[in-house]
Amino acid sequence: MLFLFVSIFLLLAPASLPSIAAAETEQQKQQQFAVDGGKVLKLDESNFDAAISTFDYILVDFYAPWCGHCKRLAPELDKAARILAELKQPLVIAKIDADKYKRVGSKYDIDGYPTLKIFMHGVPTDYYGPRKADLLVRFLKKFIAPDVAILNSDSAISEFVEAAGTSFPIFIGFGLNESAISHFAVKYKKRAWFSVAKDFSDKIMEFYDFDKIPALVARHPNYDEQSIFYGPFEEKFLEDYIKQSLLPLALPITEETLRLLKDDERKVILMILEDETDERSKGLVKLLKAAASANRDFVFVFVGFKQWQEFAESFEVSKKTKLPKMVVWDGDEEYFSVVGSDSIKDEDQGSQITQFIQGYKDGNVIQKRISSASFMGFVNSMIGVGTVTIIVFVVAVVMIIQSLKEEPLRVGTRDEGDYPSSSTSQPEARQPLHSGDKQDKED
Repeated sequence: MLFLFVSIFLLLAPASLPSIAAAETEQQKQQQFAVDGGKVLKLDESNFDAAISTFDYILVDFYAPWCGHCKRLAPELDKAARILAELKQPLVIAKIDADKYKRVGSKYDIDGYPTLKIFMHGVPTDYYGPRKADLLVRFLKKFIAPDVAILNSDSAISEFVEAAGTSFPIFIGFGLNESAISHFAVKYKKRAWFSVAKDFSDKIMEFYDFDKIPALVARHPNYDEQSIFYGPFEEKFLEDYIKQSLLPLALPITEETLRLLKDDERKVILMILEDETDERSKGLVKLLKAAASANRDFVFVFVGFKQWQEFAESFEVSKKTKLPKMVVWDGDEEYFSVVGSDSIKDEDQGSQITQFIQGYKDGNVIQKRISSASFMGFVNSMIGVGTVTIIVFVVAVVMIIQSLKEEPLRVGTRDEGDYPSSSTSQPEARQPLHSGDKQDKED
């Protein structure tokens, strides 16, 4: 009997030993990065790769000790780390001095501080969400939530919407099978919440304003907007609706929303207003939303000259320009004016917006390039200190080379007519960079 037991053990041992060893290895890794009371992990070049492979979800703060924004962010990350460590699916926060450990910073294209990236199963994604502790926690929960939440009651729907917050659009499929949207929920998880409601009352149907099922509701809580899709629920039509609903109907232009536009392939219809907060402009934005609802193949945005003068100036707008003005922008350095329709007059403005869109579709346009000086102003406000430093360095080198080319002054006096004055002997002075230039990346 003893011989039989030993034989069976020897037969099973080779299969079981690797799993035991793997478990011990994983335990050793976790011990190497023991998160004591939810503290922020401090990483360096020696343990960075091991950290992002050990934890399924880890938010990394790439910082520099001299960066003022980094110093203000640090206590918020400390608070958030303690809360996130207590979740059922913990999310770890770590930091690395990317100014000191430049190899790691270079590997992940860090050109400004602080830069936040969330690593999901080792794959990095830029984090552009809020940076106050409570909002940051709510935002990060998105990344560890199920791809599709299953909601089985009215209260479950309400709790899901409340927990989702306002940072992302919310998709709720009423009477829809989760398999219909699971693929897109994975594909667009970084940009939206997805759920399906299996059981709900007439009161919910009334609240969300749909009258039949299946229906997919897209909500933008931050903009108080909602749209409803009744099908067809074939892959192409469904994805088109989801992609077009990731942004609100009309988006105000800010540094943050410019980043969102990078992920959208549609042309941008831009309305430049005098002041986006006055009543006249608010009325125009409502008309812009109505046009956007009927033309989902474009992204509709607006900006006030008062709110962001540099950005507006990039499109040949000055204090003397008659506003509002509309252009079609490719999101990069080219835009189009529609002949005879770029300025919006006071009467029948909705029809003028429609005429502008139709004029663009008909090809009645003039193609232009963004004003380089102004363009650099708002682009530099989005890029980091590393890039700005390179630009300044290149400019300095060019100026030094140019000065070396000048003929040296001769000893003694000279007639001013013999030599050009310094104001004309050198190339015309470069315009200084605009106020968008920063020493470190904005919060």
